[in-house]
Amino acid sequence: MSEDKPAESVETASAEVNAIPNGKGHDPGEETAALAKTPPEAAEKETVTSSAQNASSQRTENTEANLPESQEFLSGTEDKKMTHFTDFEGKTSFGMSVFNLGNAIMGSGILGLAYAMANTGVILFLVLLTVVAVLSSYSIHLLLKSSGIVGIRAYEQLGYRAFGTPGKMAAGIAIILQNIGAMSSYLYIVKYEFPLVIQAFMEVDKPNGTEWYLNGNYLVIIVSVAIILPLALMKQLGYLGYTSGFSLSCMVFFLISVIYKKFNIHCPMKYFDNGTVSVMNVSVMGPGGETDPACIPKMANLNSQTAYTIPILAFAFVCHPEVLPIYTELRNPTKKKMQHVANISIAVMYGMYFLAALFGYLTFYGEVEAELLHTYSRIDPYDTLILCVRVAVLTAVTLTVPIVLFPVRRAIQQMIFPNKTFYWPRHIAIALILLTFINLLVIFAPNILGIFGIIGATSAPCLIFIFPAVFYIRIVPKEEEPLRSVPKILAACFAGIGFLFMIMSLSFIIIDWTSGTSKTSSGH
Repeated sequence: MSEDKPAESVETASAEVNAIPNGKGHDPGEETAALAKTPPEAAEKETVTSSAQNASSQRTENTEANLPESQEFLSGTEDKKMTHFTDFEGKTSFGMSVFNLGNAIMGSGILGLAYAMANTGVILFLVLLTVVAVLSSYSIHLLLKSSGIVGIRAYEQLGYRAFGTPGKMAAGIAIILQNIGAMSSYLYIVKYEFPLVIQAFMEVDKPNGTEWYLNGNYLVIIVSVAIILPLALMKQLGYLGYTSGFSLSCMVFFLISVIYKKFNIHCPMKYFDNGTVSVMNVSVMGPGGETDPACIPKMANLNSQTAYTIPILAFAFVCHPEVLPIYTELRNPTKKKMQHVANISIAVMYGMYFLAALFGYLTFYGEVEAELLHTYSRIDPYDTLILCVRVAVLTAVTLTVPIVLFPVRRAIQQMIFPNKTFYWPRHIAIALILLTFINLLVIFAPNILGIFGIIGATSAPCLIFIFPAVFYIRIVPKEEEPLRSVPKILAACFAGIGFLFMIMSLSFIIIDWTSGTSKTSSGH
């Protein structure tokens, strides 16, 4: 949304309004004035024009005609505002904000959670999922507290206020890496699932390999050009919000279907293999009349693949780049209200994640694959319900790609073209370059687990743990909270957890790869 500031707003704004919350340019000489040295009251007064974000109701009666659009985001009044490219800003209800943030949290990570549970066990998975959810909520609290003090509601600008240009660049790069990883995982699903859907529709049992319409690489390119690119070229991110409800409802349908299939697929599983049915080499009853171990869920399980579990969980809960824009759009926003939005969204997604992982695991046990839908195709590639689920998930992830692309383009614009207004050729060129790069990555990358693991182990801990904590320590004034106060000590510990998590996860994954046991070295 940052690149969409119309030229007339720049003309009406004063020369000092250069650092606005949704990612526009800034005057480096003015930005560092309100670091942690100033008390919150003075900081808010000093940054009310430079951030264009602290416009309160008492200052709107005579100046509304001259307000830049970023100031109008936070106006607490119901007065009629000028119509800008985002005239819905600041008017989003509490319930819709919960829905929007939930949609930002929900991603293709849900497809890998059953595999994660198979490699940790039910109890250990539940503990890890709970810990990651609680920590995600705490990090949102840190972000909201920091943004409230300096009046800035953009992740990159918080980084600038805390550490100057290096902080802004670090936040922007982490967001770019995280969202490119997300888009790659979405298109990876298209690459592997779309051919199966077409094959099932056409009932092709043994494709000879020459049909172009069953080649996932071609299909990814076609979907990118025909569907994703036109949506990504839209000037207004708000228009894409109409697809969010449908996208999330598709994932709800996926969850309901996973639960339903648990009671229709029994252990031992019968696999469909090249036109014949083969039975998994286990029996429900062992020789002593007891249930076979292969059909008993494990409560705790540790193996080489366990190293992927925490990154996959962390990747599934990353919504932090979207928290502040949703905060901006919230009607009559307060930190407490936005924290409630975040808590409810995380709780709902927590429930959906656990149910999808549990019933997916209880369906296939140790046979579950890194991408859950692929496992169903081994049972019956022509199952009507699973075919519908595949179509729903394909639709959901395809419509999510352009939404995830917008923050990447905003971060690129902010780092390379910080003082530029909206310009169509640049807007289009960045989208084309990003989609081309992501298509190449998806076509030549090993598989979805590698994308989840590497991105989750690097950018996710930065966005969830490290950045919110260090921004909080730097931005909250020492007069309000000394460095040795409990909140800042907790924040420092929180950042330490992030560093440990990043180092451990990367170490486990590297060891796993070098040992040759990783499933990332083989196909699905």
